[in-house]
Amino acid sequence: MPQPLHDVFHQLDQALAAAVAAAAPSVVRVARGHHQGGTGIAWAEDLVITSSFHTPDKTKVDDKDAEVIGRDPGTDVALLRVTGGGLTPAKFRDIDGLAVGNLALAIGRPGKTARASLRAIGVLGPDVKTPWGGKLDRYIESDRQIPRGFAGGPLIDADGAVIGMNTRTLLRGSDVAVPTETLRRVFAELQAHGGVRRGYLGVGAYPAQGGALVASLEDGGPAATAGVLVGDVLQQLDGEAITGPDDLREVIGDRPGKAVKLVLTRGGQKVELDVTVGTRS
Repeated sequence: MPQPLHDVFHQLDQALAAAVAAAAPSVVRVARGHHQGGTGIAWAEDLVITSSFHTPDKTKVDDKDAEVIGRDPGTDVALLRVTGGGLTPAKFRDIDGLAVGNLALAIGRPGKTARASLRAIGVLGPDVKTPWGGKLDRYIESDRQIPRGFAGGPLIDADGAVIGMNTRTLLRGSDVAVPTETLRRVFAELQAHGGVRRGYLGVGAYPAQGGALVASLEDGGPAATAGVLVGDVLQQLDGEAITGPDDLREVIGDRPGKAVKLVLTRGGQKVELDVTVGTRS
């Protein structure tokens, strides 16, 4: 092998090892029950983020007692408080400047030591709604399935900075990482409220030509309080078109507690109502 190629390989080899060494102190083992190990990321000296799906309410983080203080099934994120603290917070970065084809490493600690899995950034996309009612601010997918026990652990760049949290269950069949921007938003909600607040109107709706047909109303709910009636067809909320029940859920989900203008048709006539979107975790 020519010497220049050997030098490039050696430099890459050393750079990847250095990235793992930089990130590893912030990657923790999270007990999942039945002696199964999972992975988490130290966010602060006594706080860990991990995947929520298999994490019990009370668990162990690196043999220290820990408990879940908030969950968001919509993004598969759980926030744990670790008794005694002493953790090394990870270094996070946004994905600006990241490109498809860049190398990345998934880090896991399902056992006593950190493990690494080399991969490439396979897909980068805009924001995406999840099947569980959450939102990823950017879509990041690596090129192959993460190993068992790596869920909840970091996807890191060549400098060892976290660009996302790996998940196996959020979008089945896709090797998705929850991006740092989403992690920051969800962390703030979980720390303050124990869950991510989402908006609701208190209506049951069916698809209808030109909107969402109101089939039922929650007594005392935001829509009923504002004057919405069964049989109304909801067409716009806060200036965004509503083409059916799915659109309605997406539009109101990001507006908890917000005062909005609701446009509907009633008996063939256009009606505008002021509504304060309700809040649920």
